[in-house]
Amino acid sequence: MNYSILLTFDVEDWFQVENFKQCIPFSSWPNCELRVEKNVHRILDLLDSIELNNPANLKNVSRESASRKGLTHNSKPATRNNGFEFSPDASRLTPHGKSSPKATFFVLGWLAEHLPHLIREIQTRGHEVASHGYYHKLCREQSTNELRVDLVKSKELLEDVTGNPVYGYRAPSFSINHDILKIIEECRYLYDSSLNSFRLNTRYGQVDLGTNNGSNGLSIQISDRFYELPISNLRIGKQTIPWGGGGYFRLIPVGLFKLGVRSILKKHGGYIFYMHPWEIDSDQPKMSEIQLSYKLRHYINISKTLDKLSYLLKKLKNCQFPTCYQYLKEVAAVQHCSTATPTLNNSFTQ
Repeated sequence: MNYSILLTFDVEDWFQVENFKQCIPFSSWPNCELRVEKNVHRILDLLDSIELNNPANLKNVSRESASRKGLTHNSKPATRNNGFEFSPDASRLTPHGKSSPKATFFVLGWLAEHLPHLIREIQTRGHEVASHGYYHKLCREQSTNELRVDLVKSKELLEDVTGNPVYGYRAPSFSINHDILKIIEECRYLYDSSLNSFRLNTRYGQVDLGTNNGSNGLSIQISDRFYELPISNLRIGKQTIPWGGGGYFRLIPVGLFKLGVRSILKKHGGYIFYMHPWEIDSDQPKMSEIQLSYKLRHYINISKTLDKLSYLLKKLKNCQFPTCYQYLKEVAAVQHCSTATPTLNNSFTQ
């Protein structure tokens, strides 16, 4: 069985996190030390260093994955989204002929303005660039008009920097609801990846999309033009255990975390992981004035994160590692192949 793991990284710097907002307002961002570039390079280098055991044959992976019951929640053909047609990707082989994990980087627009060369390098090295908004403001704390401006501004800025379409969005702190998802779709995103079913974090938006955190697969088709890719969590009985990454990845012993990931892979056929570049930076400035719970959430085991990620990737290198966009495109193309003879072109490729 070829499982798909979707690696995602929320590209924000240490001073842009929600837990620091009372101490570091947006107006002070230009005066803060930028450390994200070094940390993103370390992540990119780690991904390039991992040689996957299976060649990147995405078409075959999609056929096998789509044969699992309910890989997506809508069985109708999904050949077109936002006016484009799905078509197969070329192999994700590196120039040296090896296959390495690819990831989706949800980038803050503010950082793209200040470090456009970094965003272009992410893309050049074979990864997907998606939006994390512009200001890292919680979606629920913005008016409808403010949110629209943020969504469109960040999308257009990233497209100007990379020269390619931006298809995906992730809300700061997963702060979505039904109305926000509609606005994201209206702003011409193909997918959102902000649904986190863990309910004890009050910042996370809770949305009922007729699924139990992707219990029938990784993707939820909300409409014929829009998808949701929920963060992967464990279900034990009626309890949801946070297992998608972030601070939970830093807190849980890596051997135990690996077992949880394998359980999710067996149940759903795939797994969605998230992390932030600042989570591998033990030398970042320390904020002494924030409350103790925020300190623990931000700094716990931060010096071990990159090694833990390296260990996890090496243990899972029999899996496939497509970007979010690639994964959705492959599944939709296979669905269409099962119902009709597709007309494929290159208009929906990165």
